[in-house]
Amino acid sequence: MAAVFTDANFETEVINSDKLTVVDFWAPWCGPCIALGPTIDALATEYAGQVNVGKVNVDENPNLSVNYGITSIPCVLFIKNGQIVDKQVGAAPKSAFDKKVKAHL
Repeated sequence: MAAVFTDANFETEVINSDKLTVVDFWAPWCGPCIALGPTIDALATEYAGQVNVGKVNVDENPNLSVNYGITSIPCVLFIKNGQIVDKQVGAAPKSAFDKKVKAHL
């Protein structure tokens, strides 16, 4: 299951992590976000121990959305060593996410 990232834990869990972190910016009212949910959970399971995978609810964590310039959701950021190394805006098949994760491991 994907972790829950918030304004409060983002720096500790994502920015300061030594692992690649996949961050899904989503909202419960967003249809494509809901459709992407199982893919994000599958990535969390498949890459457990290798990659941090989590979600940010944009309604509950507006500061993160502003800080990262999130204007469309779903938006998945791939963050490594505190820097964005890749990005996927909009829903995509799991294979697209696998390819991005493997490129940055």
